[in-house]
Amino acid sequence: MTQHIPADRTDPAATRYRMVVASGHGHADTVALADQRLRGWLKREGYDEPPSDHSGLPEGARYRIGDRTTLDVDAGALRGAAGQYSRRRVREPVPHGTRQTTLTVATPVGGPSWIQLDAEHLPSSPGVRTSGRVPVPDLARGLLPLLDAADGPAAVRDRPVPVGAAEVDRVIDELCDPDRRLPIVIASVPANLDSSEWQAEAIDPVLGNLTGLAVLYVLDHSARPVFNQALEYHPVYGGAVRTYLPALDPAARGDGAHHPVMSRQLIEDDPRRAAAILAREPRRLAAVTPLPDALADVPVLRVRALPQPTASGQAAPDAADSAAADSAAEEATRERQIGADELQRIRRELQHAERLERALLTEADEQYDALRQARAQVRVLTRRLVAAVGPAAADPAAVALDAREDEDGIPATFAGLVSRLDEFPTLLFTGETKEALALDEQNAGPGWARLAWDGLLALQEYADAAVHGRAHGDFKQWCEHTPVGCHPFPPRKAVRGESQTVTSNAKWKKERMLPVPQTVDPSGRAFMGAHLRIGGGGTAPRLHYLDDCSGTGRIYIGYIGLHLTNTRTN
Repeated sequence: MTQHIPADRTDPAATRYRMVVASGHGHADTVALADQRLRGWLKREGYDEPPSDHSGLPEGARYRIGDRTTLDVDAGALRGAAGQYSRRRVREPVPHGTRQTTLTVATPVGGPSWIQLDAEHLPSSPGVRTSGRVPVPDLARGLLPLLDAADGPAAVRDRPVPVGAAEVDRVIDELCDPDRRLPIVIASVPANLDSSEWQAEAIDPVLGNLTGLAVLYVLDHSARPVFNQALEYHPVYGGAVRTYLPALDPAARGDGAHHPVMSRQLIEDDPRRAAAILAREPRRLAAVTPLPDALADVPVLRVRALPQPTASGQAAPDAADSAAADSAAEEATRERQIGADELQRIRRELQHAERLERALLTEADEQYDALRQARAQVRVLTRRLVAAVGPAAADPAAVALDAREDEDGIPATFAGLVSRLDEFPTLLFTGETKEALALDEQNAGPGWARLAWDGLLALQEYADAAVHGRAHGDFKQWCEHTPVGCHPFPPRKAVRGESQTVTSNAKWKKERMLPVPQTVDPSGRAFMGAHLRIGGGGTAPRLHYLDDCSGTGRIYIGYIGLHLTNTRTN
């Protein structure tokens, strides 16, 4: 069972920003370059310049660099393995809280230097709402090129890098790196447009929120066919942008559904929304991915303010009070360290569980495809057998199944599916066709459309039985015990309703209030929580419906399209 992590670390709407990359320099040089960039940033912000030499200071020294603004500095040995770390933390007052920026460099003996940059808005009290997501810090944009930042073999740059045909093999090696931590986001260029113009006008703006969170590429016209031929199950083309998550399996057809595609249409129609959507999963991954061992071995920060001179006549602090304060601080530090170690352990377990879930979903999708192919082969061979020796020689169930097969075959696109919705007499589509047609731009191949068609076939057969009192349950139960001769649909993809989180959120619930005839509801809308999962993964497309077989004798399909807003898509 997946364990709970605090909401600010698991929620895709988490406000914090986190960058974790490897430096191309040794520890001393990395710290010096990072300090140089940090001092420049503080100077531009109007703060006092801190000392450049921190040697000889006690652990966790604190400088006052502005009105209610502090800089904490500490360094020392790593806890677990041999190595060293250096850390800087800036705390600034902002409306309703504090803006905290923490820069950490950790280097194990014999290993690379790791850089972690966290920026977050800490509310002044538990009930105070923060101002939203922390934007990409200017500090991140300045550090990446200066430190030759990398994620394994992939360079992490502050803007998308053009890729030509000669560089495709290198990019594919980076995609398939089993130790990859960051998503790789790859943009394609429309065939009739200039690559440089498309990148400047369309791609750079929508990928600007991903600096430090992902490796960014743009395939030029020469690279696109080479890339798509090599990754036939994970293509990107036509101006779309695809996010390739870690643990990519290039040989698995079903794995493609786990690497989301952003259509050219959304990029052009609403670039601001497109940029926000593209940043969701990289932000979530940055929060929940386990830290590299070196960064996990950095002790939690304990701050000691530098001693200030005592004013004339003022009594020095009592020694007993100071000792009690130190003891309380030590206990608080121990508790925070226990919490940090537990969070790292949970992150590791969550990563393992998510990757196992993805592998099982991919395997299940492939098994379902194999089942469909086997059934198709049964139908073909049944036809041949009947043609050769007559109907008596064939299995009755196979003959019944063959008789139900549409002669025109299964649609390979949603355009084809939408054009044939009138073939289902007990189903009525009440939604917007444009949402369904937009799925053809997602580069998912025919799999989604075929799975949606299978769902419609199963819904139609269930509705026929339900109207006549022969269904003996709801649609999910029908899928779990599909009668012989009827079209199967995976039970795990038939969902009875939305979670309490969705139904208690007024905005998300409103999205699922979908059109129905006034004979069903006088308002012309009804909540459609029941849905079919079209494809694998938590954010794959959905088909939402209302089962009114016991009332008007029909099933109303109010939506076919990309996943509506929930905790994983918002």
